[in-house]
Amino acid sequence: MNKTNYIFVTGGVTSSLGKGIISASLAKLLQARGYKVSIQKLDPYINVDPGTLNPYEHGECYVTVDGAETDLDLGHYERFTNQPTSQANNVTTGRIYSEVINKERRGDYLGETVQIIPHITDEIKNRIKHLAKENELDFVITEIGGTVGDIESLPYVEAVRQLKWEMGNQAMVVHLTLIPYLAAAGELKTKPTQHSVKQLLQLGVQPDILVCRTEHHLNMGIRNKIALFCNVETTSVIESIDTDTIYKVPILMQEEGLDTEVLRKLNIKDNRKTVLTKWDKFLNRLKNPTHEVTIGLVGKYVELKDSYKSILESFIHAGAENLCKVNVKMISSENIDDENVEYMLKNLDGVLVAPGFGNRGIDGKIIAIRYVRENKIPFLGICLGMQCAVIEFGRNVLGYEDAHSSEMNSRTNFPVIDLMEEQKNIDNMGGTMRLGAYSCQLIEGSKTFDAYQKQDIEERHRHRYEFNNEYKEKYTAAGMSIAGINPKRDLVEIIEIPDHPWFVGVQFHPEYSSTVANPHPLFVDFIKAAKDKN
Repeated sequence: MNKTNYIFVTGGVTSSLGKGIISASLAKLLQARGYKVSIQKLDPYINVDPGTLNPYEHGECYVTVDGAETDLDLGHYERFTNQPTSQANNVTTGRIYSEVINKERRGDYLGETVQIIPHITDEIKNRIKHLAKENELDFVITEIGGTVGDIESLPYVEAVRQLKWEMGNQAMVVHLTLIPYLAAAGELKTKPTQHSVKQLLQLGVQPDILVCRTEHHLNMGIRNKIALFCNVETTSVIESIDTDTIYKVPILMQEEGLDTEVLRKLNIKDNRKTVLTKWDKFLNRLKNPTHEVTIGLVGKYVELKDSYKSILESFIHAGAENLCKVNVKMISSENIDDENVEYMLKNLDGVLVAPGFGNRGIDGKIIAIRYVRENKIPFLGICLGMQCAVIEFGRNVLGYEDAHSSEMNSRTNFPVIDLMEEQKNIDNMGGTMRLGAYSCQLIEGSKTFDAYQKQDIEERHRHRYEFNNEYKEKYTAAGMSIAGINPKRDLVEIIEIPDHPWFVGVQFHPEYSSTVANPHPLFVDFIKAAKDKN
Protein backbone atom coordinates (compact mmCIF):
# COMPACT_ATOMS: atom_id res chain seq x y z
CA MET A 1 0.00 0.00 0.00
CA ASN A 2 1.29 3.46 -0.90
CA LYS A 3 -1.37 5.52 0.87
CA THR A 4 -2.65 5.86 4.41
CA ASN A 5 -6.25 4.93 5.16
CA TYR A 6 -8.10 6.62 8.01
CA ILE A 7 -10.62 4.87 10.25
CA PHE A 8 -12.58 6.97 12.74
CA VAL A 9 -14.22 5.31 15.74
CA THR A 10 -17.12 7.19 17.33
CA GLY A 11 -19.50 6.24 20.11
CA GLY A 12 -23.16 6.79 20.86
CA VAL A 13 -25.92 6.19 23.43
CA THR A 14 -23.62 6.03 26.47
CA SER A 15 -19.99 6.38 27.48
CA SER A 16 -17.74 3.48 28.53
CA LEU A 17 -18.95 1.19 25.74
CA GLY A 18 -15.37 0.29 24.88
CA LYS A 19 -14.31 2.41 21.89
CA GLY A 20 -10.69 2.00 22.99
CA ILE A 21 -10.95 -1.79 23.07
CA ILE A 22 -12.70 -1.93 19.67
CA SER A 23 -10.04 0.41 18.22
CA ALA A 24 -7.23 -1.69 19.69
CA SER A 25 -8.87 -4.94 18.53
CA LEU A 26 -9.28 -3.66 14.96
CA ALA A 27 -5.66 -2.49 14.98
CA LYS A 28 -4.58 -5.94 16.17
CA LEU A 29 -6.51 -7.66 13.37
CA LEU A 30 -5.09 -5.39 10.66
CA GLN A 31 -1.63 -5.74 12.16
CA ALA A 32 -2.04 -9.53 12.09
CA ARG A 33 -2.60 -9.26 8.33
CA GLY A 34 0.75 -7.52 7.95
CA TYR A 35 -0.32 -3.86 7.90
CA LYS A 36 1.42 -1.03 9.72
CA VAL A 37 -1.16 0.51 12.05
CA SER A 38 -1.27 3.15 14.77
CA ILE A 39 -4.12 4.42 16.93
CA GLN A 40 -4.71 7.87 18.34
CA LYS A 41 -7.20 9.27 20.85
CA LEU A 42 -8.83 12.67 20.43
CA ASP A 43 -10.06 13.77 23.84
CA PRO A 44 -12.65 16.56 24.06
CA TYR A 45 -11.74 17.95 27.48
CA ILE A 46 -10.00 21.33 27.72
CA ASN A 47 -7.17 20.11 29.96
CA VAL A 48 -3.93 20.15 27.97
CA ASP A 49 -3.32 16.56 29.12
CA PRO A 50 -4.53 14.24 31.92
CA GLY A 51 -1.41 14.90 34.00
CA THR A 52 -3.19 17.21 36.45
CA LEU A 53 -6.46 15.26 36.57
CA ASN A 54 -7.53 13.44 39.72
CA PRO A 55 -7.61 9.66 39.09
CA TYR A 56 -11.23 9.67 40.34
CA GLU A 57 -12.02 11.98 37.41
CA HIS A 58 -10.15 10.22 34.67
CA GLY A 59 -8.60 6.96 35.81
CA GLU A 60 -4.85 6.51 35.55
CA CYS A 61 -2.59 8.84 33.63
CA TYR A 62 -0.62 6.77 31.12
CA VAL A 63 2.93 7.81 30.21
CA THR A 64 4.54 7.17 26.84
CA VAL A 65 8.23 6.53 26.12
CA ASP A 66 8.70 10.13 24.94
CA GLY A 67 7.24 11.50 28.16
CA ALA A 68 3.67 12.38 27.17
CA GLU A 69 1.02 12.16 29.91
CA THR A 70 -1.95 10.66 28.09
CA ASP A 71 -5.33 9.00 28.31
CA LEU A 72 -5.42 5.45 29.69
CA ASP A 73 -6.71 4.13 26.33
CA LEU A 74 -3.18 4.47 24.98
CA GLY A 75 -2.27 1.71 27.40
CA HIS A 76 -4.81 -0.54 25.67
CA TYR A 77 -3.36 0.42 22.29
CA GLU A 78 0.13 -0.60 23.37
CA ARG A 79 -0.94 -3.76 25.19
CA PHE A 80 -2.83 -5.02 22.11
CA THR A 81 -0.46 -3.97 19.32
CA ASN A 82 2.86 -4.26 21.19
CA GLN A 83 3.83 -0.94 19.56
CA PRO A 84 4.89 2.15 21.55
CA THR A 85 2.76 5.27 21.35
CA SER A 86 3.92 8.87 21.58
CA GLN A 87 2.81 12.46 22.10
CA ALA A 88 1.17 12.34 18.66
CA ASN A 89 -1.19 9.52 19.71
CA ASN A 90 -3.19 11.63 22.18
CA VAL A 91 -4.66 15.03 21.34
CA THR A 92 -6.87 17.09 23.65
CA THR A 93 -9.06 20.10 23.03
CA GLY A 94 -6.80 22.01 25.39
CA ARG A 95 -3.80 21.28 23.18
CA ILE A 96 -5.72 22.14 19.99
CA TYR A 97 -6.92 25.49 21.29
CA SER A 98 -3.50 26.32 22.78
CA GLU A 99 -1.85 25.77 19.41
CA VAL A 100 -4.45 27.82 17.51
CA ILE A 101 -4.20 30.69 20.00
CA ASN A 102 -0.39 30.61 19.81
CA LYS A 103 -0.57 30.79 16.01
CA GLU A 104 -2.97 33.72 16.21
CA ARG A 105 -0.65 35.55 18.61
CA ARG A 106 2.29 35.01 16.24
CA GLY A 107 0.28 36.38 13.33
CA ASP A 108 0.24 33.08 11.42
CA TYR A 109 -3.36 33.68 10.31
CA LEU A 110 -2.47 37.05 8.73
CA GLY A 111 -5.24 38.94 10.46
CA GLU A 112 -8.06 36.46 9.80
CA THR A 113 -10.91 36.13 12.26
CA VAL A 114 -10.07 32.88 14.08
CA GLN A 115 -13.07 30.51 14.21
CA ILE A 116 -14.01 26.91 15.02
CA ILE A 117 -14.32 26.31 11.27
CA PRO A 118 -11.84 26.31 9.64
CA HIS A 119 -9.07 27.03 12.17
CA ILE A 120 -9.89 24.59 14.99
CA THR A 121 -11.02 21.84 12.61
CA ASP A 122 -7.93 22.38 10.43
CA GLU A 123 -5.70 21.94 13.49
CA ILE A 124 -7.54 18.72 14.38
CA LYS A 125 -7.08 17.43 10.82
CA ASN A 126 -3.38 18.34 10.91
CA ARG A 127 -2.92 16.31 14.10
CA ILE A 128 -4.68 13.31 12.55
CA LYS A 129 -2.57 13.45 9.38
CA HIS A 130 0.67 14.14 11.26
CA LEU A 131 0.62 10.70 12.88
CA ALA A 132 0.59 9.06 9.43
CA LYS A 133 3.33 11.28 8.00
CA GLU A 134 5.54 10.68 11.02
CA ASN A 135 5.31 6.88 10.82
CA GLU A 136 4.50 5.95 7.18
CA LEU A 137 1.42 3.99 8.19
CA ASP A 138 -1.05 1.90 6.22
CA PHE A 139 -3.85 2.71 8.67
CA VAL A 140 -4.49 5.40 11.25
CA ILE A 141 -7.33 4.52 13.62
CA THR A 142 -8.63 7.62 15.38
CA GLU A 143 -10.86 7.22 18.41
CA ILE A 144 -13.08 10.24 19.13
CA GLY A 145 -13.58 10.59 22.88
CA GLY A 146 -16.99 11.19 24.43
CA THR A 147 -20.37 10.46 22.91
CA VAL A 148 -21.89 11.79 19.70
CA GLY A 149 -24.09 14.75 20.61
CA ASP A 150 -21.75 16.07 23.33
CA ILE A 151 -21.03 19.77 22.82
CA GLU A 152 -17.34 19.15 23.47
CA SER A 153 -17.08 16.58 20.65
CA LEU A 154 -18.69 18.67 17.89
CA PRO A 155 -15.45 20.10 16.41
CA TYR A 156 -14.00 16.58 16.16
CA VAL A 157 -17.07 15.18 14.40
CA GLU A 158 -16.98 18.15 12.03
CA ALA A 159 -13.29 17.42 11.29
CA VAL A 160 -14.25 13.81 10.53
CA ARG A 161 -16.99 15.03 8.17
CA GLN A 162 -14.48 17.18 6.30
CA LEU A 163 -11.87 14.42 6.09
CA LYS A 164 -14.40 11.90 4.77
CA TRP A 165 -15.34 14.40 2.06
CA GLU A 166 -11.72 15.23 1.20
CA MET A 167 -10.35 11.69 1.25
CA GLY A 168 -13.18 9.72 -0.32
CA ASN A 169 -12.45 6.00 -0.18
CA GLN A 170 -9.43 6.54 2.08
CA ALA A 171 -11.60 7.38 5.11
CA MET A 172 -14.42 5.62 6.91
CA VAL A 173 -16.35 5.73 10.19
CA VAL A 174 -16.97 2.87 12.63
CA HIS A 175 -19.71 3.81 15.10
CA LEU A 176 -19.95 1.92 18.39
CA THR A 177 -23.39 1.90 19.94
CA LEU A 178 -25.54 0.04 22.46
CA ILE A 179 -28.37 -2.45 21.93
CA PRO A 180 -29.92 -2.61 25.42
CA TYR A 181 -31.87 -5.63 26.63
CA LEU A 182 -35.10 -4.90 28.48
CA ALA A 183 -35.64 -7.84 30.82
CA ALA A 184 -39.28 -6.94 31.50
CA ALA A 185 -40.07 -7.11 27.79
CA GLY A 186 -37.57 -9.84 27.03
CA GLU A 187 -36.36 -7.89 24.02
CA LEU A 188 -33.30 -6.21 22.57
CA LYS A 189 -34.08 -2.61 21.62
CA THR A 190 -32.59 -0.94 18.54
CA LYS A 191 -34.12 2.53 19.01
CA PRO A 192 -31.14 3.99 20.98
CA THR A 193 -28.86 2.97 18.11
CA GLN A 194 -31.20 4.54 15.57
CA HIS A 195 -31.22 7.82 17.50
CA SER A 196 -27.43 7.76 17.86
CA VAL A 197 -26.94 7.31 14.13
CA LYS A 198 -29.55 10.03 13.48
CA GLN A 199 -27.44 12.43 15.56
CA LEU A 200 -24.39 11.57 13.48
CA LEU A 201 -26.35 12.10 10.27
CA GLN A 202 -27.51 15.50 11.48
CA LEU A 203 -23.83 16.41 11.81
CA GLY A 204 -23.18 15.28 8.24
CA VAL A 205 -21.50 11.95 8.99
CA GLN A 206 -22.83 8.62 7.72
CA PRO A 207 -21.26 5.70 9.61
CA ASP A 208 -19.96 2.92 7.39
CA ILE A 209 -19.94 0.17 10.02
CA LEU A 210 -21.95 -0.19 13.21
CA VAL A 211 -20.44 -2.15 16.09
CA CYS A 212 -23.28 -3.02 18.46
CA ARG A 213 -22.47 -3.65 22.12
CA THR A 214 -24.94 -6.17 23.51
CA GLU A 215 -25.58 -8.66 26.31
CA HIS A 216 -27.40 -11.06 23.96
CA HIS A 217 -26.68 -12.28 20.44
CA LEU A 218 -28.19 -10.31 17.58
CA ASN A 219 -30.34 -12.39 15.25
CA MET A 220 -30.66 -11.62 11.55
CA GLY A 221 -33.97 -9.88 12.10
CA ILE A 222 -32.39 -7.33 14.42
CA ARG A 223 -29.37 -6.90 12.14
CA ASN A 224 -31.62 -6.28 9.13
CA LYS A 225 -33.68 -3.76 11.10
CA ILE A 226 -30.59 -1.84 12.22
CA ALA A 227 -29.21 -1.86 8.66
CA LEU A 228 -32.51 -0.56 7.22
CA PHE A 229 -32.96 2.29 9.68
CA CYS A 230 -29.29 3.32 9.81
CA ASN A 231 -28.37 3.26 6.09
CA VAL A 232 -25.75 0.51 6.31
CA GLU A 233 -25.46 -2.94 4.78
CA THR A 234 -26.41 -5.91 6.91
CA THR A 235 -22.83 -7.20 6.73
CA SER A 236 -21.76 -3.89 8.29
CA VAL A 237 -23.74 -4.55 11.46
CA ILE A 238 -21.16 -6.10 13.78
CA GLU A 239 -22.08 -7.73 17.08
CA SER A 240 -19.87 -6.96 20.10
CA ILE A 241 -21.21 -9.24 22.81
CA ASP A 242 -20.12 -8.90 26.44
CA THR A 243 -17.22 -11.16 27.35
CA ASP A 244 -15.29 -12.08 30.47
CA THR A 245 -11.99 -10.56 29.30
CA ILE A 246 -11.13 -7.71 26.93
CA TYR A 247 -8.50 -9.95 25.36
CA LYS A 248 -11.20 -12.07 23.70
CA VAL A 249 -12.52 -9.05 21.79
CA PRO A 250 -10.06 -9.32 18.84
CA ILE A 251 -11.12 -12.94 18.37
CA LEU A 252 -14.82 -12.02 18.54
CA MET A 253 -14.28 -9.18 16.06
CA GLN A 254 -12.43 -11.56 13.74
CA GLU A 255 -15.34 -14.02 13.92
CA GLU A 256 -17.74 -11.16 13.12
CA GLY A 257 -15.56 -10.16 10.15
CA LEU A 258 -14.85 -6.59 11.29
CA ASP A 259 -11.43 -6.41 9.62
CA THR A 260 -12.76 -7.97 6.41
CA GLU A 261 -15.63 -5.49 6.30
CA VAL A 262 -13.27 -2.56 6.90
CA LEU A 263 -11.04 -3.62 4.01
CA ARG A 264 -14.07 -4.11 1.76
CA LYS A 265 -15.42 -0.66 2.59
CA LEU A 266 -12.04 0.88 1.78
CA ASN A 267 -11.86 -1.05 -1.53
CA ILE A 268 -8.73 -2.91 -0.44
CA LYS A 269 -8.46 -6.36 -1.99
CA ASP A 270 -6.60 -8.58 0.43
CA ASN A 271 -6.71 -12.36 0.69
CA ARG A 272 -4.06 -12.64 3.40
CA LYS A 273 -4.99 -14.59 6.51
CA THR A 274 -5.16 -12.97 9.92
CA VAL A 275 -2.43 -14.69 11.97
CA LEU A 276 -3.14 -14.58 15.71
CA THR A 277 -1.09 -17.58 16.84
CA LYS A 278 0.60 -15.81 19.77
CA TRP A 279 -2.66 -14.19 20.83
CA ASP A 280 -4.45 -17.55 20.84
CA LYS A 281 -1.61 -19.03 22.89
CA PHE A 282 -1.93 -16.20 25.44
CA LEU A 283 -5.71 -16.72 25.69
CA ASN A 284 -5.25 -20.46 26.14
CA ARG A 285 -2.82 -19.90 29.03
CA LEU A 286 -5.16 -17.28 30.50
CA LYS A 287 -8.16 -19.64 30.41
CA ASN A 288 -6.32 -22.72 31.72
CA PRO A 289 -4.30 -21.78 34.81
CA THR A 290 -2.73 -24.47 36.97
CA HIS A 291 -2.24 -22.25 40.03
CA GLU A 292 -4.02 -19.40 41.78
CA VAL A 293 -2.72 -16.52 43.90
CA THR A 294 -4.22 -13.53 45.67
CA ILE A 295 -2.36 -10.23 45.50
CA GLY A 296 -3.21 -7.24 47.66
CA LEU A 297 -3.07 -3.92 45.81
CA VAL A 298 -2.63 -1.21 48.45
CA GLY A 299 -3.48 2.30 47.26
CA LYS A 300 -5.68 5.31 47.92
CA TYR A 301 -7.81 5.21 44.73
CA VAL A 302 -9.04 1.63 45.02
CA GLU A 303 -12.72 2.55 44.63
CA LEU A 304 -12.04 3.20 40.93
CA LYS A 305 -10.14 0.32 39.32
CA ASP A 306 -9.25 2.44 36.28
CA SER A 307 -6.92 4.37 38.60
CA TYR A 308 -4.61 1.33 38.47
CA LYS A 309 -5.58 0.01 35.03
CA SER A 310 -2.07 -0.75 33.76
CA ILE A 311 -1.14 -2.55 36.98
CA LEU A 312 -4.25 -4.75 36.83
CA GLU A 313 -3.60 -5.61 33.18
CA SER A 314 0.06 -6.38 33.97
CA PHE A 315 -1.15 -8.91 36.54
CA ILE A 316 -3.20 -10.60 33.81
CA HIS A 317 -0.19 -10.79 31.46
CA ALA A 318 2.11 -12.08 34.20
CA GLY A 319 -0.50 -14.55 35.41
CA ALA A 320 -0.90 -16.08 31.96
CA GLU A 321 2.88 -16.34 31.63
CA ASN A 322 2.96 -18.27 34.93
CA LEU A 323 -0.18 -20.32 34.15
CA CYS A 324 -1.56 -18.70 37.27
CA LYS A 325 -4.90 -17.02 37.97
CA VAL A 326 -4.24 -13.73 39.77
CA ASN A 327 -6.98 -12.54 42.10
CA VAL A 328 -6.47 -8.91 43.09
CA LYS A 329 -7.77 -7.64 46.42
CA MET A 330 -8.08 -3.86 46.35
CA ILE A 331 -7.12 -2.43 49.77
CA SER A 332 -7.50 1.22 50.70
CA SER A 333 -4.33 2.38 52.45
CA GLU A 334 -6.46 4.80 54.48
CA ASN A 335 -8.10 1.81 56.20
CA ILE A 336 -4.86 0.17 57.35
CA ASP A 337 -3.51 0.78 60.85
CA ASP A 338 -1.32 -1.03 63.38
CA GLU A 339 -4.32 -2.80 64.90
CA ASN A 340 -5.82 -4.33 61.75
CA VAL A 341 -2.84 -4.76 59.40
CA GLU A 342 -2.51 -8.49 60.13
CA TYR A 343 -6.20 -9.05 59.46
CA MET A 344 -6.01 -7.03 56.21
CA LEU A 345 -2.91 -8.73 54.78
CA LYS A 346 -2.35 -12.12 56.44
CA ASN A 347 -3.91 -14.37 53.76
CA LEU A 348 -2.28 -12.70 50.77
CA ASP A 349 0.34 -14.33 48.55
CA GLY A 350 1.89 -10.98 47.63
CA VAL A 351 1.40 -7.24 48.13
CA LEU A 352 1.88 -4.40 45.66
CA VAL A 353 1.96 -0.87 47.05
CA ALA A 354 0.77 1.44 44.31
CA PRO A 355 2.07 4.77 43.03
CA GLY A 356 0.42 8.06 43.93
CA PHE A 357 0.94 11.59 45.16
CA GLY A 358 0.25 13.42 48.40
CA ASN A 359 -0.02 12.58 52.08
CA ARG A 360 -3.44 10.88 52.15
CA GLY A 361 -3.13 7.17 52.96
CA ILE A 362 0.67 7.30 53.32
CA ASP A 363 0.73 5.91 56.88
CA GLY A 364 -1.28 2.86 55.85
CA LYS A 365 1.16 2.12 53.04
CA ILE A 366 4.13 2.32 55.42
CA ILE A 367 2.40 0.05 57.97
CA ALA A 368 1.56 -2.49 55.23
CA ILE A 369 5.16 -2.54 54.01
CA ARG A 370 6.49 -3.19 57.51
CA TYR A 371 4.12 -6.16 57.84
CA VAL A 372 5.14 -7.75 54.51
CA ARG A 373 8.83 -7.12 55.18
CA GLU A 374 8.72 -8.73 58.61
CA ASN A 375 6.46 -11.59 57.53
CA LYS A 376 8.39 -12.42 54.34
CA ILE A 377 5.46 -11.80 51.98
CA PRO A 378 6.51 -11.05 48.36
CA PHE A 379 6.41 -7.29 47.81
CA LEU A 380 6.54 -4.93 44.84
CA GLY A 381 6.55 -1.17 45.42
CA ILE A 382 6.08 1.16 42.45
CA CYS A 383 7.18 4.82 42.53
CA LEU A 384 5.63 6.14 45.78
CA GLY A 385 5.38 2.48 46.85
CA MET A 386 9.17 2.21 46.56
CA GLN A 387 9.61 5.49 48.43
CA CYS A 388 7.36 4.22 51.24
CA ALA A 389 9.56 1.13 51.51
CA VAL A 390 12.60 3.37 51.96
CA ILE A 391 10.77 5.41 54.62
CA GLU A 392 9.62 2.28 56.47
CA PHE A 393 13.12 0.80 56.48
CA GLY A 394 14.57 4.07 57.74
CA ARG A 395 12.12 4.23 60.64
CA ASN A 396 12.02 0.62 61.74
CA VAL A 397 15.46 -0.73 60.86
CA LEU A 398 17.76 2.30 60.95
CA GLY A 399 15.88 3.92 63.83
CA TYR A 400 15.19 7.24 62.10
CA GLU A 401 11.91 7.82 63.94
CA ASP A 402 10.63 10.69 61.80
CA ALA A 403 12.15 9.52 58.49
CA HIS A 404 9.93 10.72 55.67
CA SER A 405 9.70 12.20 52.22
CA SER A 406 10.05 15.97 52.08
CA GLU A 407 6.90 15.86 49.93
CA MET A 408 4.91 14.85 53.03
CA ASN A 409 6.99 16.45 55.79
CA SER A 410 9.31 19.30 54.81
CA ARG A 411 10.63 19.55 58.39
CA THR A 412 11.69 15.93 58.88
CA ASN A 413 15.14 15.39 60.38
CA PHE A 414 15.66 12.47 58.00
CA PRO A 415 14.49 13.37 54.44
CA VAL A 416 15.34 9.94 53.03
CA ILE A 417 13.18 10.83 50.00
CA ASP A 418 13.77 14.33 48.66
CA LEU A 419 12.80 16.59 45.78
CA MET A 420 14.89 16.10 42.64
CA GLU A 421 17.35 18.97 42.15
CA GLU A 422 15.90 20.05 38.78
CA GLN A 423 12.39 20.18 40.29
CA LYS A 424 13.18 22.75 42.99
CA ASN A 425 12.51 25.86 40.89
CA ILE A 426 9.39 24.57 39.08
CA ASP A 427 6.04 26.17 39.84
CA ASN A 428 3.67 24.72 37.22
CA MET A 429 2.18 21.26 37.85
CA GLY A 430 1.39 20.03 34.34
CA GLY A 431 4.03 18.25 32.26
CA THR A 432 6.91 19.20 34.59
CA MET A 433 7.79 15.93 36.33
CA ARG A 434 10.53 13.52 35.32
CA LEU A 435 8.59 11.90 32.52
CA GLY A 436 9.23 9.18 29.95
CA ALA A 437 11.91 6.54 29.48
CA TYR A 438 15.24 6.73 31.28
CA SER A 439 18.08 4.24 31.41
CA CYS A 440 18.86 2.07 34.41
CA GLN A 441 21.84 -0.18 35.08
CA LEU A 442 21.06 -3.32 37.06
CA ILE A 443 23.38 -4.91 39.60
CA GLU A 444 24.30 -8.47 38.73
CA GLY A 445 23.06 -11.02 41.23
CA SER A 446 20.01 -8.97 42.22
CA LYS A 447 16.49 -10.34 41.89
CA THR A 448 15.75 -7.59 39.38
CA PHE A 449 18.73 -8.59 37.24
CA ASP A 450 17.58 -12.21 37.37
CA ALA A 451 14.11 -11.11 36.19
CA TYR A 452 15.32 -8.99 33.26
CA GLN A 453 18.27 -11.23 32.35
CA LYS A 454 20.26 -8.18 31.22
CA GLN A 455 22.11 -5.28 32.78
CA ASP A 456 20.94 -2.22 30.84
CA ILE A 457 17.23 -1.42 30.73
CA GLU A 458 14.96 1.55 29.99
CA GLU A 459 11.76 2.23 31.93
CA ARG A 460 9.19 5.01 32.08
CA HIS A 461 9.04 7.49 34.94
CA ARG A 462 6.55 9.94 36.43
CA HIS A 463 7.83 11.52 39.64
CA ARG A 464 9.37 14.57 41.33
CA TYR A 465 11.00 12.97 44.40
CA GLU A 466 13.84 10.47 44.67
CA PHE A 467 15.95 8.44 47.08
CA ASN A 468 18.26 10.82 48.94
CA ASN A 469 21.78 9.61 48.13
CA GLU A 470 23.12 11.07 51.39
CA TYR A 471 21.63 8.00 53.11
CA LYS A 472 22.79 5.39 50.61
CA GLU A 473 25.68 3.99 52.68
CA LYS A 474 23.56 3.76 55.86
CA TYR A 475 20.85 1.82 54.03
CA THR A 476 23.18 -0.63 52.32
CA ALA A 477 25.04 -1.27 55.60
CA ALA A 478 21.70 -2.07 57.30
CA GLY A 479 20.64 -4.63 54.70
CA MET A 480 18.83 -2.79 51.90
CA SER A 481 20.65 -3.16 48.58
CA ILE A 482 20.62 -0.72 45.68
CA ALA A 483 19.81 -2.97 42.73
CA GLY A 484 19.52 -0.38 39.95
CA ILE A 485 21.06 3.01 39.24
CA ASN A 486 20.52 5.65 36.57
CA PRO A 487 24.10 5.83 35.24
CA LYS A 488 23.98 9.45 34.08
CA ARG A 489 22.68 10.96 37.31
CA ASP A 490 23.52 8.27 39.90
CA LEU A 491 19.84 8.17 40.88
CA VAL A 492 18.61 5.14 42.81
CA GLU A 493 16.05 3.36 40.62
CA ILE A 494 15.61 0.04 42.43
CA ILE A 495 15.91 -1.14 46.02
CA GLU A 496 15.82 -4.72 47.30
CA ILE A 497 16.14 -6.61 50.59
CA PRO A 498 18.34 -9.63 49.81
CA ASP A 499 17.39 -11.69 52.88
CA HIS A 500 13.68 -11.45 51.98
CA PRO A 501 12.10 -13.99 49.58
CA TRP A 502 11.10 -11.22 47.14
CA PHE A 503 11.16 -7.56 48.18
CA VAL A 504 11.60 -5.09 45.32
CA GLY A 505 10.84 -1.38 45.03
CA VAL A 506 11.21 0.52 41.75
CA GLN A 507 11.13 4.28 41.17
CA PHE A 508 9.83 3.75 37.62
CA HIS A 509 6.51 2.38 36.35
CA PRO A 510 6.98 -1.14 34.92
CA GLU A 511 3.23 -1.48 34.36
CA TYR A 512 3.36 0.93 31.41
CA SER A 513 5.58 -1.46 29.45
CA SER A 514 3.70 -4.73 29.92
CA THR A 515 1.93 -6.11 26.84
CA VAL A 516 0.26 -9.35 25.81
CA ALA A 517 3.25 -10.24 23.62
CA ASN A 518 5.83 -9.14 26.22
CA PRO A 519 4.64 -9.44 29.83
CA HIS A 520 6.82 -7.29 32.04
CA PRO A 521 9.62 -9.38 33.61
CA LEU A 522 9.22 -7.80 37.07
CA PHE A 523 5.52 -8.63 37.20
CA VAL A 524 6.23 -12.13 35.89
CA ASP A 525 8.86 -12.71 38.59
CA PHE A 526 6.66 -11.18 41.30
CA ILE A 527 3.75 -13.51 40.45
CA LYS A 528 6.18 -16.44 40.33
CA ALA A 529 7.36 -15.54 43.84
CA ALA A 530 3.76 -15.31 45.05
CA LYS A 531 3.02 -18.69 43.45
CA ASP A 532 6.10 -20.25 45.06
CA LYS A 533 5.00 -18.93 48.46
CA ASN A 534 2.09 -21.39 48.35
